[in-house]
Amino acid sequence: MSRDGLQASERRERRVPGGTECVLDLARGRDVVPAIWLTPAANGPTPAALLLHGFSSSKERMSQSVGRELLALGVASLSLDLPFHGERDGDAGSLSRNPLALVGAWRTAIAESRDAITWLAAHASVEVARLAIVGYSLGGFLALMTAAEDERLRVIALAAAGDLPDHTPYASLVRGLVNPLRAAERLDGRPLLLVNGRSDTTTRPAQAQRLFDAADEPKTLHWYTGGHWPPATAIAMTARWVADRLHAVGETQAARPRRTG
Repeated sequence: MSRDGLQASERRERRVPGGTECVLDLARGRDVVPAIWLTPAANGPTPAALLLHGFSSSKERMSQSVGRELLALGVASLSLDLPFHGERDGDAGSLSRNPLALVGAWRTAIAESRDAITWLAAHASVEVARLAIVGYSLGGFLALMTAAEDERLRVIALAAAGDLPDHTPYASLVRGLVNPLRAAERLDGRPLLLVNGRSDTTTRPAQAQRLFDAADEPKTLHWYTGGHWPPATAIAMTARWVADRLHAVGETQAARPRRTG
């Protein structure tokens, strides 16, 4: 199965509550991106979401948490292993010690996310007008940057994500590569959800608040009691929020022109 630059080969498939789980290898040039594809037991095309995990994590954590919640609500999901994570070769911890490798991995992850959206948009079982992206922590930053440049994504949900940390070294240079505030401004009225912990010491509440303030309406900021990983109640709420907004997107809804400058 070919999807504009991605070729999917199925490793295994099994029935799960609410639908089917397929473990895929998505070939992108010389790279292979392991993925989990959850599809609801439904007749006809369904909404779908791309799920992006956090630092030192994997596709399984997203698929088995928010992915399963979305599946129960009739939403398909594709979870990827990001570069240097999960089944992919490399040491994620080494990225923090090698700025060039970090920049390269970031650019690769953005390109793979864009290709995954193209794969979803072309899939016969997916409603192309109803695509979402859900990112956690590092995956939240990637999801935001991807959504800012891709209007096919109609709904955006970010957990444990926000603006750059206070006192980021070489902040002006870093913002040249990754500027969450500018990305939030470029969502142009697409629904945005931020889910953040009041006691999170990795993505601090002030970072989440800055990002929320930079985005236009409609937007929602949900605070949970806890640290970096959301509790089950917050994960279920996120899935319901995404599903409700995807189901509400009209088939004839046109994307607005993006602002420039």
